[in-house]
Amino acid sequence: MAQRMSDTLILRGPDDDGIWVDADVGIALGHRRLAILDLSREGRQPMQSHCGRYVIVYNGEVYNFRDLRKELESAGHRFLGTSDTEVMVTGISQWGLEAAIQRFIGMFAFALWDRQARTLSLVRDRLGIKPLYYGFQGPSFLFGSELKALRIHPAFKNEIARDAVSLYLRHNCIPGPYTIYEGIHKLPPGTILRLSDGMDTPAITGYWSARESVERGIADPWTGSEQDAIAHLEDLMRDAVGLRMISDVPLGAFLSGGIDSSTVVALMQAQSARRVKTFTIGFQEDEYSEAEDARAVAQHLGTDHTELYLKVEDAIQLIPHLASLYDEPFSDSSQIPTFFVSQLARRHVTVSLSGDGGDELFAGYNRYFWGRTIWDKLRRLSRPLRSSLVRGIKALSPETWDCLFSGMQAVLPARLRQRVPGDKMHKLAEVINVDSPDDMYWHLISHWQEPWLLVPGATEPPTAVSDRTQWADLKDFTERMMFLDLVTYLPDDILTKIDRASMGVSLEARVPLLDHRIVEFAWQLPLSMKIRGGEGKWILRQLLYKYVPEALVQRPKAGFGIPIDSWLRGPLRPWAESLLDEKRLRDDGIFRPQPIRQKWAEHLSGNHNWQYLLWDILMFQAWKERWG
Repeated sequence: MAQRMSDTLILRGPDDDGIWVDADVGIALGHRRLAILDLSREGRQPMQSHCGRYVIVYNGEVYNFRDLRKELESAGHRFLGTSDTEVMVTGISQWGLEAAIQRFIGMFAFALWDRQARTLSLVRDRLGIKPLYYGFQGPSFLFGSELKALRIHPAFKNEIARDAVSLYLRHNCIPGPYTIYEGIHKLPPGTILRLSDGMDTPAITGYWSARESVERGIADPWTGSEQDAIAHLEDLMRDAVGLRMISDVPLGAFLSGGIDSSTVVALMQAQSARRVKTFTIGFQEDEYSEAEDARAVAQHLGTDHTELYLKVEDAIQLIPHLASLYDEPFSDSSQIPTFFVSQLARRHVTVSLSGDGGDELFAGYNRYFWGRTIWDKLRRLSRPLRSSLVRGIKALSPETWDCLFSGMQAVLPARLRQRVPGDKMHKLAEVINVDSPDDMYWHLISHWQEPWLLVPGATEPPTAVSDRTQWADLKDFTERMMFLDLVTYLPDDILTKIDRASMGVSLEARVPLLDHRIVEFAWQLPLSMKIRGGEGKWILRQLLYKYVPEALVQRPKAGFGIPIDSWLRGPLRPWAESLLDEKRLRDDGIFRPQPIRQKWAEHLSGNHNWQYLLWDILMFQAWKERWG
């Protein structure tokens, strides 16, 4: 059975496979290998420690394995190969599990069987870069990198968790520790799960806490000068990028032309004797495409650049397969370009560095520097006046607002001339009546504002956003938003997206900005080194300007979006009509059809743009069609 389970993950590991079984104890470990370091048989997994006590299977990389190897060799250990896996299991036998993990710099999800103590340990990296699912199904304890591995086990119950559906409709993903299935959980980042003989419930303990790191950084702020801070960040990032360039297979980087990816690529090229391979996806719709910006940065840095312009036909061919990649409901529509840029990169390399994490650490999202301004203005307005403003804004459709803004292009600031102002006006209307800045954040991150109305019988369980006892002690509203994004939006949405898209084409994506040393330093910095002059990432920009002229990267913040709104009214309409059929929705018994059908009719009419809410439903329906 372990072989069948691991075979479902062949895209995560197409190069090799292995099984280790102890029938007397009743444990089996399976592994699929994407060979990155030590391509020989000495790098195969499952791997047993030289002392014979431990057996490990893991997904990810420990980047500082060479330094750890030297330390272990000085303690008398000898190695058969050159893999980080051998260093990990040797380090665990030398220092113990938790002490070894504290030394690891990397991304990892691994299972460790202690043959002496008869204890299974599951471990997930500090930020949640690599996924790990687990749970009892009857008497069987199952775990794996993706749900599809658990699903194939005969004990798997396949029971949809209705409460998790309500969370999904709010967040467009299912926040940990929940999953779409009853009895199955995501292991929280920075934790160790232990299960021994006779235990009915696994014990979970933390070895690294984002909350504690944030509070420690605030309590011990940076006291040096701004120039010293920039220099220190450069040192940390050069080391983080350099470590992630260690590979025995071809390596490259995603490049959007934005601050984060441009900084990563600049530091890669500065440390490489060869031209770094960079990859960009563009769109025929100019307002969504950043390909020209990326090309300009690539030309300045001298990278070996490859770009691909997507057509709507490409997306139409991919969309039916998304449910197989994201084997629980997931509806961040940037999943589509993220898959295509991963696929493009995989044609040339096996490892690609990414700029993910910069927004959460250095205040890149618009809500970080607009949120405080909006709240300061709102709290001065009476409730009746706010209600009148809401009615006035919603009286005009987003398309009408677009027309009004279009007529004012010549007098608007440059940053307001792009994207879809009508959508932003309606989003603003949703938050005008809030009672506090934290309520405003809640509205801003919510897709369906009242998801329980769509899912009869569902109750939203607590999450790190809704349960304030899980919040870091932060007095500043902007920093509270950044913290909540760090522990929820980043692992549950952004990192899930990049993991599934890259692993779906057997590509390893590495994220140097999420080196935990950078995370901890970023929280020592005052907000004034992140937000300045009405824009975020100030300190990261100063670092980048050492390598790239400011003019090449100075432009409004843009997400990795696609024109879902017009596609749903056009080429995707037949597919959407089928999934949103009223009888089908009623027969499935998950959603109330009426509010969904109303949103669909309003979207098709052009009076409203409900692309995100509809995409939530469509991705759920597609998932259920594939896995239900």
